[in-house]
Amino acid sequence: MVNLRLRSFIRWLLVVDRPIPARSEEEIRAEVERHYRWNFSVNLLDGAVFWLGLSFMSSATIMPLFVSKLTTSQLAIGLISIIANSGWFLPQLFTAHWVQRLPRMKPVVVNLGFFTERLPVWLLPLAALVASRSPGLALALFFLGYAGHALGAGLVATAWQDMLARVFPVNRRGRFFGLTTFVGNTSGTLGAAFSAWLLAALAFPGNFVATFGLAALFITASWVFLALTREPAQPPAAPRQNGQQFWRSLRTILREDGNFRRFLVARLLVVLGGMGGGFVTVAAVNRWSVPDGVVGLYTTAFMLGQAVGTLAAGFVADRVGHKLPYTLGVVAAAAGYGLAWLSPAPAWYYAVFLLLGGALGAAVVSGTMIALEFSAPHLRPTYVGMINTAMGLMGIVSPLLGAWLASRSYNLLFAVGTALTLVGLAALIWGVREPRRLQAQTKAT
Repeated sequence: MVNLRLRSFIRWLLVVDRPIPARSEEEIRAEVERHYRWNFSVNLLDGAVFWLGLSFMSSATIMPLFVSKLTTSQLAIGLISIIANSGWFLPQLFTAHWVQRLPRMKPVVVNLGFFTERLPVWLLPLAALVASRSPGLALALFFLGYAGHALGAGLVATAWQDMLARVFPVNRRGRFFGLTTFVGNTSGTLGAAFSAWLLAALAFPGNFVATFGLAALFITASWVFLALTREPAQPPAAPRQNGQQFWRSLRTILREDGNFRRFLVARLLVVLGGMGGGFVTVAAVNRWSVPDGVVGLYTTAFMLGQAVGTLAAGFVADRVGHKLPYTLGVVAAAAGYGLAWLSPAPAWYYAVFLLLGGALGAAVVSGTMIALEFSAPHLRPTYVGMINTAMGLMGIVSPLLGAWLASRSYNLLFAVGTALTLVGLAALIWGVREPRRLQAQTKAT
């Protein structure tokens, strides 16, 4: 009996779905329309509460500050950026082959995601609890929890993105994702302001126990809304491939799809240019000795910029595609790192974080959604996995290079980051065509 229950649990956890009968595209579209308002509402609540939780554990401000109180190692601070940049992205290609054969994505996102993505966050407040007595143990728990959360999110990320593509029509994905992230970041801005008060009002480490505890609470609560998604089941259109055939198909895609290949290069250059992202807060603290409460206000500026960036990107993208808002986000990133390089006073860093938040907002919406439009639906997980895993690999290299440059000079770090971001911007503007327009032209011919 115990073994039977264990096997049933494993089948549920690993999403072993039964085959489903063939359905027409009209039947699937009708089901999508029937549940559109419901799915919009529950996924909006999931995103809003999830982003609120993230505001209490910002990898751009609060996490570097916490780690800097436990160690002076630049590498430890850079490790935050490595996890932030690569943890969510890196696993995605390795799950794409499995995911694109499933008739439904929701079981992966909900069943597996609860254990891999949500639960590890509870190690962060535990790390803060032991920070005064045992900084080494606190660092270990912190990185174990954060890496577990980020990698766990990456395990289900390909399925989550494909689920969104299945439940929202292409010309309404942008407004959903933009509005969701806007609402989340608006509430996150309030959360960041509250975290600024907590960081200033409470003594270390109690201030971080409170902020990380709220992060874990909201991130876990958002799962309830995600679990209410109504996803239409549909038989996979992709032919079955073994592992060797799947990996060979990646080379074929890169060789034959020039527009996708050029976008991938541009995206990786922009990620490399963001090597200084994890050091902006620490640079302000080291250069001007800004207090913890001001760092919380920097988080507020960052969240405000992100809220504006996501909302604008979502509504613009539904009208003209995702290339334009993503390009404008890269412009904001270059301006933000340039200002961090040249700023003469700590007050300028409010503008720095506002610009970098706007850049992240555009990247979260259009950088994510554009990946869904380069390919036919049955190849979406493969294309998404290729982009995001490549970004995850670059996300490991970028912070390591950033840590090396930061150990020499923060100005050098931000100058190099600005230059690389501008190179990525040029590659994006002149090398990439809007995939939605290109797909329409291809269908017309």
